[in-house]
Amino acid sequence: MMDRNADAPWSKFDPEVYVDLNYRTPLEVDLLIVRLLRDYFSRCFAGGVPDSVRGVDVGAGANLYPALSMLPWCEKLLLLEYARPNVEYLERQASPEGYDAVWDRFWDVLREADAYRDLEPRNRFGEIVRVERANLLDLDGQRRWDIGTMFFVADSMSECPDEFRRGVRCFMDVLNEGAPFAAAFMKESVGYRVGEHWYPAYRVNEDRVRASLEPFTAELEIHDLHHMVRSGHEGMILALGRRNSAIAAP
Repeated sequence: MMDRNADAPWSKFDPEVYVDLNYRTPLEVDLLIVRLLRDYFSRCFAGGVPDSVRGVDVGAGANLYPALSMLPWCEKLLLLEYARPNVEYLERQASPEGYDAVWDRFWDVLREADAYRDLEPRNRFGEIVRVERANLLDLDGQRRWDIGTMFFVADSMSECPDEFRRGVRCFMDVLNEGAPFAAAFMKESVGYRVGEHWYPAYRVNEDRVRASLEPFTAELEIHDLHHMVRSGHEGMILALGRRNSAIAAP
């Protein structure tokens, strides 16, 4: 039987275990992705930052580096997440005490670029970040953002191709025309374990990622990163681009 998003044990997701597995000791591929994010967003805003840029990280989970990559550009930054344990984790990270030291290594990579260098990230993060519980598949495009990220979400929530395509479409549909975005996917993932629980995945490759994104993009670059971080996948795919003016089909 195919596992759909609604069938997965999201209420039992353990963000602390997930961080320990993936980010406590930064992986080479994540540091590479952070550099690519940093340089792409810096190029997008090289002509100056518009007033009141609003950013969103869709399905933020227990991963702060996509949000940190948007920090210099945003007046407001919303982290959308469905799993309640992850929502609570993100709320702690955005509290006045500041986010955990585990994320400092990622900021060190970001601050190699001018736009990030003079920012005090913990204060800024606490000031502009808000956390909201939401399901990607329920986003209706009524709210729009000027920059967005979606990391390991559409491909890592369901085995169903229709839910993958719908997830990508829902993400693209909340971006304003011209909005820079970054989306990351586990390549050919057969699913993944966090603690005692197994979570579904849809097997994607560069062609499937490109086909899902191209209808909504004015520019698109795809990085096929051949880094293995666990068994059961063949690497990571990072897509960087800008939203076009197309209206996403229902």
